[in-house]
Parts: sequence; structure tokens; C-alpha cells
Amino acid sequence: MSRISPRYKLTVLLLLLVALICVSFLLGRYTVRASDVFAASLGWMGLAPTVHGGAQVVMELRLPRIVGAVLVGAALSVSGAAYQVMFRNPMVSPTILGVSAGAAFGAAIAILLSLPVLVVHLMTFGGGLLAVAITYVVGVKFCRGGNTTLAIILSGIIVSTLFTSLLSMIKYVADPYDKLPVIVYWLMGSLASITRDNLILPLLLMAAAFLPLYFLRWKINLLSFGDEEAKSLGIPVERLRLTVIICATLMTAAAVSISGIIGLVGLVVPHLVRFIVGPDFRFLLPGSALMGGLFLLVSDNLARTLWTMEIPLGILTSLFGVPFFLYLLIKYHHSWD
Repeated sequence: MSRISPRYKLTVLLLLLVALICVSFLLGRYTVRASDVFAASLGWMGLAPTVHGGAQVVMELRLPRIVGAVLVGAALSVSGAAYQVMFRNPMVSPTILGVSAGAAFGAAIAILLSLPVLVVHLMTFGGGLLAVAITYVVGVKFCRGGNTTLAIILSGIIVSTLFTSLLSMIKYVADPYDKLPVIVYWLMGSLASITRDNLILPLLLMAAAFLPLYFLRWKINLLSFGDEEAKSLGIPVERLRLTVIICATLMTAAAVSISGIIGLVGLVVPHLVRFIVGPDFRFLLPGSALMGGLFLLVSDNLARTLWTMEIPLGILTSLFGVPFFLYLLIKYHHSWD
């Protein structure tokens, strides 16, 4: 297996993702046939004037949800992989700098004030960015001459705790019969309310954040050798670290804004990809995007088909992720040294 080219493995992951996407259109409570998917495709390309029945279900419900699952899974996985390489720590996830706690706080305020859905998404996104901005400023300001990486991680833990406390305060004052259930359900993570309209902005933000990481992937590789070694090779470490933080934060905040809190994807998936294609960030980055999309699309398919009522997506990813991560921890911990 180790002799197989990483590019070949990435091609296999891509084909698996495409196959899963095709199958996902047929899964759900409402029966959809392959002919309905074909009719919806014609309607999307403008070759059919109208779509109805199963084709309408495909266009209005399943297509946005499938695209959303792939985007969110890819964004969280890529962010986790970038953080793990930058911080040289296999236990780092996209939540380490407080983005999830800040996003949850922003969403809770918007829900408490009964603001429109678009404003909820914007405040979720803004809350995540605010939390990471505070983390970075505090970490850099108070670590002058010291370990910048450690200071940023510690400040991220503090900021995350702060926003989690503020979120608890919002939940405490929320109406227990109206607002509180909505906030709690949002925190569990779900793609049930996703539409084509609220996918546009997150898609643009994720693409804008992914491209710099992709073009800088060989430089990001050098961060795994340590700051001094990277500087000796001519890498502007501080600028590159800030770029990675900004891009990973944008992707995570955009993902959380449309799906809520979905845990362990950004922690577990990069490890799985690392054992498939290796630690080289040039292959780890696209591999994480593909595997993240696969993982979350499988989870979402199960969430909407396993039970008569839809299971919150965050619950499933945690149930799948915890035992899998424990398996990786026990079996492969020596390879992280």
C-alpha cells in the first residue's frame, strides 16, 4: 500500500466521493429515482423548462444538503490539517483557537433576538472571527520573546472558555419553551435547514480561504520542522502562520455558520488521511478535503435515514469519531513522534 502513489490514492478518494454523491441523491424518506436525478440535472442546465415531483426534491432539498455536507466536511478537515501542521501537534483541531465557541455565541445572540436566518449566519461567522482575533492578539502580545505557538494555543483555550461561559449565560436567560430549544438544537449540528441561497456566501468564503493554503502548501510543509529551521530556509514564519490562521478560521467559521457545531471532524479526518497519503502537506491538504467530504456525507446520509426523526449531525460525528480516534491513538501513537 505504501508503494502506491499519493496521487493515485487521491484519485481513488475523488472517485469514491463522486460515487457517494450520486448514491446520496437516492437516499431519503421521499423516494427518488435515477430518472428524477437526470431530470433535475437537465433543469439545472436549463435544458428542461420546469422540474416537479422527485426532480424538485433533488433540486430544492437533496442537492443543497449534499453540497453543504461536502463543503462543511472538507472545510473542517482542511482547517484541522492546517492547524496540526502549523502547531506541530496531532491533538489540535479547528476549535483550538476558540472559533467554534465564538461562532456559537454569535448564533445564540441572533437566535435570542429572533433575527433573520441570514443575520444568524453572519453573526455566527462574525463571532468565530472575533474569538480567533482576540486569541491571536493576546497570544502574540504576551509571548514576546517566548514560544508563540504555545502562547496562541493557551490563549485560544482561555478565549474559548470565555465565549462558552457567555453562551451559557445566553442559554440561561433564553425562553425555555421557545428560544432555548432552538439554540440547543443548533449547537448539536444539522444540515436540515440548508438551502441553495445560504450556501453561496459560505462557498465563496471557503474557496477564498482554501486557495491560499493550496498555493502555499509546500511552505506550510516546512513549518513542521520548527520555526528556526523554517526561517533558515527563508520562510517568513510569522506571516505564514498568520495566513494559515486566517484561512483556517475563515473556513471553519463559514462551515459552522451553516451547520452548527460538528465535532471531531477536523481532529480525526486529517489523521486518517495522513495514514493514507502520508504527512506531506501537498497531498494531505487535498486528501483532507476529499476525505472530510466523504466522512460528513456518510454521516449526514445516516442522520436522515437511520431513524424516523432526523438525528443531529454533531451527535453522529462524535459517536463515530471518538472510538475511531481512540483506535488511532492506541495503534499509531508512535508514528506521531
